[in-house]
Amino acid sequence: MKTEFIEISPVLPSQDIDRDVDWYEKKVGFKCLHKDHMYAVLRRENLWFHLQWHADTEDDPLLGGSVMKVFVRNVIPIFEELLERGTIKREKLRLKTAWNTSEFGLYDLNNNAIFFVEDL
Repeated sequence: MKTEFIEISPVLPSQDIDRDVDWYEKKVGFKCLHKDHMYAVLRRENLWFHLQWHADTEDDPLLGGSVMKVFVRNVIPIFEELLERGTIKREKLRLKTAWNTSEFGLYDLNNNAIFFVEDL
C-alpha cells in the first residue's frame, strides 16, 4: 500500500536556497517548481511548501522553531522510503502514540522540524 499525502503549504526559513532545494529533492523526494536566490516552491504529489531566504539578523531571523506537519494516510511507505534515502533512522518511527497517531520526524538543514503524521 502507498502513502497518501493529504495537505501542507507552509513557508519555511532557509539560509541557502540552492542547498536546501537540493536536500529536499534528494532526501525527502520533493521536486522544485520555482527557485530564485530568495525563494523556492517545492511539491510532492498534492503537497506544496515554500522556502524563503532569511538574513539571520535580529530584524530577519532565520530560525524560530518552525514545524511542518505532513498529514498522510499509511505512514509506513514514506517512512521506509526516507529510511532508504538515509534521511532518518529506524528508531524515529512511533506507532500508535498516546495521542492516537503513528508518526516520525526529522530536521532539515535549517533545523526546521518536519513530522509525517497518520491519524489512527
